[in-house]
Amino acid sequence: MKTRSFIIVILAAALTAVSCDSYFDINTKDQATLEDIMSRSTAVRQYLAHLYAYIPNDENLRANEGGTSLRSDEALHGKSQWETNWYKVRRGDYSSASSTDVASGNYWKKYYEAINECTTFIENLVYDKEDSEKLVNCMEGEARFLRAYYYFTLFRHYGPVFIWMDEEGNPVPSDQSITGESIDRNTVEENVNFMVRELDAAISLLPNNISDVIAAYSNMGRVTKGAAMALKTRLLLYAASPLYNGQNGTGMYNGFKNHKGQDLFPAYDASKWDKVRDAAKALIDLNQYSLAQKGDPATSIQDAAASYQNVWFENWNTNPEIIWGWWYRQWAEDYLGTIGGEIAFAAPSGGLLCRRGFSLITPSLKLIDAYPMAETGRYPVLGYEQTNGMYDYSRPIVDDASGYKAEGWTENYQQVIDVDPSWAKPFKAHNSTVGRDARYYSNFLPNGFWWPCERPMDGDPLRFTCYNNADCTSPYSATEGCNRVGFVWRRLYRAGNQLKEDTDYSSIRYVFPAFRLAEVYLTYAEACNEMTSRNADEAIRYIDMVRARSGLCSILVAYPEIDFSGAGGTIGSVTKSGQEWLRWIIRQERMCEFAFEGSQRHYDAIRTLSAEKEYNVENWTLHLTADNYEDSYTRVSYDYIGGRSKFQQRDYLFPFGSKQLAEMTNFTQNKGW
Repeated sequence: MKTRSFIIVILAAALTAVSCDSYFDINTKDQATLEDIMSRSTAVRQYLAHLYAYIPNDENLRANEGGTSLRSDEALHGKSQWETNWYKVRRGDYSSASSTDVASGNYWKKYYEAINECTTFIENLVYDKEDSEKLVNCMEGEARFLRAYYYFTLFRHYGPVFIWMDEEGNPVPSDQSITGESIDRNTVEENVNFMVRELDAAISLLPNNISDVIAAYSNMGRVTKGAAMALKTRLLLYAASPLYNGQNGTGMYNGFKNHKGQDLFPAYDASKWDKVRDAAKALIDLNQYSLAQKGDPATSIQDAAASYQNVWFENWNTNPEIIWGWWYRQWAEDYLGTIGGEIAFAAPSGGLLCRRGFSLITPSLKLIDAYPMAETGRYPVLGYEQTNGMYDYSRPIVDDASGYKAEGWTENYQQVIDVDPSWAKPFKAHNSTVGRDARYYSNFLPNGFWWPCERPMDGDPLRFTCYNNADCTSPYSATEGCNRVGFVWRRLYRAGNQLKEDTDYSSIRYVFPAFRLAEVYLTYAEACNEMTSRNADEAIRYIDMVRARSGLCSILVAYPEIDFSGAGGTIGSVTKSGQEWLRWIIRQERMCEFAFEGSQRHYDAIRTLSAEKEYNVENWTLHLTADNYEDSYTRVSYDYIGGRSKFQQRDYLFPFGSKQLAEMTNFTQNKGW
């Protein structure tokens, strides 16, 4: 663990000036003492800005924290010379010895340094006499939020961790005399209670809007009361979920104790879902946020698509849905960098559609299958038959009432999202890609669809085609980077943007939605479905709000045969109780709504203990080694280059690195490692 002297070194040496364009820029000169530093308003604000520099890179889908997306079941990684550490984790090629840095999944050092700095800031904020009491309170609230956020980032990754505080349980002053051999893990309950206490303090100190205490223009990205309430809601959701709340009766962590003999994981407590409900409803009742919407999604699929796309595309200061977010950081870790790199990694390779398209971030067929049908509002695939004990994506269990067809073709299909019929002429489309909801077409471009730009690369309109033929716009290659699934993730691509120069990528800037209202609605719905006095009607009401933004009908209209408040019912060959059907719908909605939004899907699968069943699959793709368009839509498990996804029970929690354990000789390693 680092001491206070380490903070002085960081402030004196490690913080360097970059520019004056952003609140997150840092320009701290040598300071002799913390009291001297914290007595100067400018230095205090620069120090606070530095606390934000540790925010997890959830938006970076290829590495660091956001790389868990490629470890999950929502993505496949285009095999290339840029294979990431998370892809190695996906196939089980990792251990505590190999986890030595953030890129490898070892977040321990990064976040305890951040926690230490937040604590030091809070302890010494008393010396700031140049700023108003209102601003000082706000800055304390920000630091407490950030400290809780960094603990949460450790908690979701490792499970319960060490809470650094004095013996009475107070967060400040911190114990600077601790030694490696004295450190062990606190329990789940102690972790959660500490973070909740910190967030409650932050909520009481933070303003509704940063403009209430300081000019907003130069302070983009600073947290507010809503951000603290959103993190509290997400934290309590995790705490109520099976991994951290009784393990669904599996006994996975029964008897798992620290060196003090304390049980690290608690028994099931149904009342934790009531806490989730209360936290989510308190945020909703602020009435400060609303779903991004444009036009009339109920009558226009174009409006439905534009509404969903505006979660990313609408400017921060006018976007009503974003509770808190940040600018994408380019490799230089510049908060005012671009998100163009992520677009380049997702865009088709081959050079005809996009310059520097690498096709490295691609959706899984399971994610493609998840999206509902626009007309019926039903989710088309109920699950998969198994082959060799694993889900077989070529054998979907189809809900016939949904209107989905897993096989066959639609002639003269007219693409309707982000194209103009004057140049995007009708074509032959696979039935599985027809009639899906607006989010499907906003997120993905299927094999055979028009690239949504009339003049890509200053040429003629082009259809994205992906199979083993030299005429394809993204031809298959056995050795080089190419699209290896058959679908492009295009969520961050605004239709009509030409991507022919490097600057066309670097000029694209969006805000990463760390917390947004749709998540709060679905969390509230989940809590209403699971809490002690279950309320299915209230859950459905808030699920429907999210679905309506994408032009979908009510759950009750979509599934008239299901009694969601009680006995449930049967769809095809699948029978569930009302609570089980609603639980399944909520998980489907979260997978669709938050596709590739950082680590949402992965940690949902972790907290619900579903990853062991969902992640262990072969690498199913379209048949991209076929030499024609029609055959390319066969689903196969042998075209993909790279080892298949593997997940064991031990993988629910990441191992602590051997370097850390060598320093912390009495620290309890996660089970299975």
